[in-house]
Amino acid sequence: MADTVLYEVSEGLATITLNRPDAMNALNIDAKVALRDALHTAGDDPAVRAVLLTATGRAFCVGQDLKEHISLLGDGSGRTMSTVREHYNPIVRAITGMEKPVVAGVNGVAAGAGFGFALAADYRVVADTASFNTSFAGVALTADSGVSWTLPRVVGPGRAADLLLFPRSIKAQEAYDLGIANRLVPAADLPAEAASVARTLASGPTLAYAALKESLAYGASRTLEEALEKEDELQTKAGASEDHTIAVQAFLAKEQPKYLGR
Repeated sequence: MADTVLYEVSEGLATITLNRPDAMNALNIDAKVALRDALHTAGDDPAVRAVLLTATGRAFCVGQDLKEHISLLGDGSGRTMSTVREHYNPIVRAITGMEKPVVAGVNGVAAGAGFGFALAADYRVVADTASFNTSFAGVALTADSGVSWTLPRVVGPGRAADLLLFPRSIKAQEAYDLGIANRLVPAADLPAEAASVARTLASGPTLAYAALKESLAYGASRTLEEALEKEDELQTKAGASEDHTIAVQAFLAKEQPKYLGR
């Protein structure tokens, strides 16, 4: 796996780290391929029960590498916009479709596709020095990386339109107030806090988390009646899991459950 993205698994937690600090973790083709492949590896590995997506340096991810982008625009290959289909869409699908929770540890600016990847995660731990920016209209582009779907669901359609039409830096406190950040921490504490949140999820009831992800995504575009039917389906499966039995037994014994992830 390319060193533009680092991958490590420990005690059920896969840590995926964007590693182009000198470029503020801008996404060149190598980084996009490596990130896509790392997410697929984590999603397919039964030993992985949660994922932490974070970055080195002072930025989380500033989106497309515009230096590479401008060179591709000039070569006539048509490869510039194919990156949405080949890279960004598969990355977002891997994050949202993974049957395990994904935590984004946002250490710095998250812009464009970087913002999209953070929004695709199930939980965002954000440094108090971080910021977010849609960026797309600023380079005469439209939304990608799922932002047209995720951002309105987090901040509401009116605010999403404002942030997309008039890109600006959304500071950490405002991001927390808007619901973009789930947890706001001092920058120095970000690595430990994000890892702690992700490890807690990695030791939790994995099948229940997968069902929660599925039900939230399903309910976002369905009627109440359809959502109730889906809840019935998923709750039946969760109730038959070993983790549910373990949780009930631990509750009755006044002990902490030790989940198996099945």
